Amino acid sequence: MKEQIFALDIGTRSVVGLLLEQTETHYTVLDYVVQEHQERSMLDGQIHDVVSVSRVIQQVKEKLEQKHHITLTKVCVAAAGRALKTKRTTITKNIATHPLLSKEDLLFFELSAVQQAQHDLALEEKEHSTTHYYCVGYSVLQYKLDQDSIGSLIDQQGEQAEVEIIATFLPKVVVESLIAALQRANLEMEALTLEPIAAINVLIPASMRRLNVALVDIGAGTSDIALTDAGTITAYGMVPKAGDEITEAISDQYLLDFNEAERVKKDITTNGQALLTDILGFEQTITMQELADSIKPAIEHLADAIAEEIIMLNAKPPKAVMLVGGGSLTPFLTEIISQKLQLPDNRVAIRGTDAIPSLKFATDMPEGPAFITPIGIAIAAKQNPVHYISVTVNNRAVRLFDMKQLTVGDCLLAAGIHIDKLYGRPGIAYMIRFNEQPITLPGTYGKPPKVWLNGELIHINEPIKHGDVLHVEKGEDGTEPTVAIEELVGDMETFTVYFNHHPYPLKPVFIVNNSKVDKHYLLKDNDKVHVSYIKTAKDFFDSINLNLKDKEKDNFTLYINAERKHIPAFTQTIIINGEKSSASTRLKTGDRIEITEHISPTVSNLLDQLKESIYRSISVTFNGEPITIQKQHKKVFRDGKELNLEDSIQQFDHIELKSIENDHFIFQDIFNFVSIDLSEIKPGVEIKKNGEPATFLDVLAPNDAITIK
Repeated sequence: MKEQIFALDIGTRSVVGLLLEQTETHYTVLDYVVQEHQERSMLDGQIHDVVSVSRVIQQVKEKLEQKHHITLTKVCVAAAGRALKTKRTTITKNIATHPLLSKEDLLFFELSAVQQAQHDLALEEKEHSTTHYYCVGYSVLQYKLDQDSIGSLIDQQGEQAEVEIIATFLPKVVVESLIAALQRANLEMEALTLEPIAAINVLIPASMRRLNVALVDIGAGTSDIALTDAGTITAYGMVPKAGDEITEAISDQYLLDFNEAERVKKDITTNGQALLTDILGFEQTITMQELADSIKPAIEHLADAIAEEIIMLNAKPPKAVMLVGGGSLTPFLTEIISQKLQLPDNRVAIRGTDAIPSLKFATDMPEGPAFITPIGIAIAAKQNPVHYISVTVNNRAVRLFDMKQLTVGDCLLAAGIHIDKLYGRPGIAYMIRFNEQPITLPGTYGKPPKVWLNGELIHINEPIKHGDVLHVEKGEDGTEPTVAIEELVGDMETFTVYFNHHPYPLKPVFIVNNSKVDKHYLLKDNDKVHVSYIKTAKDFFDSINLNLKDKEKDNFTLYINAERKHIPAFTQTIIINGEKSSASTRLKTGDRIEITEHISPTVSNLLDQLKESIYRSISVTFNGEPITIQKQHKKVFRDGKELNLEDSIQQFDHIELKSIENDHFIFQDIFNFVSIDLSEIKPGVEIKKNGEPATFLDVLAPNDAITIK
């Protein structure tokens, strides 16, 4: 079964009409017509004068109809690759407070970058809406984490993530003006493709697209670029330099008008030499080598622009470059491009119609590269047509340009939904002070957006088709933090000690805003938190509200005759496991603690500690019996007032010990220590000391012998 295909290549200088016949095994070119524009009705691939372009299309259509006695009503066309807009954009995202990035998060991140590129492009083109563009593809050039390049951001942690993308857009007006021009010529668009896709489809089959190859279609006004890699078309680009640049250089060099220079260029590429007559009437014959040498700067300039755009789109030189279009026949262009890209000469080549498999000709048609794109439009538009599809996004109809496998993400872009605003906001953080240090308690993370496709919850890389219904909801906002003190401090050491034989489990003490709380207390904004751990004896006594004397008062201090003295016997003492300890002693599990309380000492207690006595004694014999007699020889004063032995003394008292004058023992002192009735001592009673007569006032010495008879 045979089927005829009518295709149009609407270029800047001319319109090429092509009639093909398709069978099960091959395509046959039946005829072709080339009709040049009479006016500058096309500019950079966009129709500027619909009526004028439509008139040329009508002429091409009628010539084929008249010659083959058919009526053409449907046509395959292509949107010019030179109409594509390419934008390179980098966006950053703070991920310090975010969980690990998932694949879904990364897709949202990339789409946010595409939207930013779409927005930047709209500003550059002075458009008011980003939805005036179709995104026909994007590639990730690189990811960065904290300024360092990284292979993938999935499950990575850091402060700042960055993605750099290159995205390609097709202005909607290009497609709409194309449809309008066809309608005026009584033609219906049967299928639509992009010119770079058309050329790639006929020259680089899907099985070869795993290779990184650049295809460059060099026309009259622009050079269109497409790249393949990893099985798909990865990027598109355009350089506003092409064959006309070379024609103008020939015109300048040899003093020719533009049309004559164009003829000379074609003759040389076909025959290797050309005869020309300049505007002064002089004739000369030039060879291809002479022409190339004379316009080498223009060729270099074109090669530079193409190579730079390829590197910008691909981030590196590709494995090979294919050149098509009439401008690819520029002398020595392949060699110069290979040098610019540092590729071997055999990796940059011109491809003509003879390179298209399963293609036959029923008419005399040039085999060079000029007709690759028209033939590609006919074949590719039929094999891989691009359709408009309509989907509903949040109850709003959205039309998309179906040039690739569209996903939910493409629908969000087309609907103008701001992806970066779909994420739930993180919850408000609390600021607290913990043991005098400021701490931020973050709120919970915001949730990613939810997307339903035909009522089913799905991911944004899910493919879509005509008539699908999408519903997108903003992710839930995060909540304020819910943090108990025990979560903040982590594992808390607890153990048991014994005080006065009672067990005490030791746990941290939590004070919030000067009030004691338990470990389950939920922290609030601006809380002042103090957590004290029981490590020493003092910490323990503080926890049970037992006040120890401060260090300055640990010892009982007196001033004795103006000399500062510490009296340990009167001091409070800490005993741990039977040994004297201090308030700074660190505790461990099972310790047994006691406190010996200080006493309220008397003068007598003080004298004992000072090993002092206010009395002194001597031993004598009385009537042959030994006795000891004593007598006060010192007095105790506090602040000038005499004290008795039973009087109590206080911390920091000033005590004086003063000796008594004339404190000698005399005979009559003995009567305080013997039982005798002094009334019986009358004249005639014999009183002796050491056998010698004595009086009551005689001084006694130790071991004196006293007798009264």
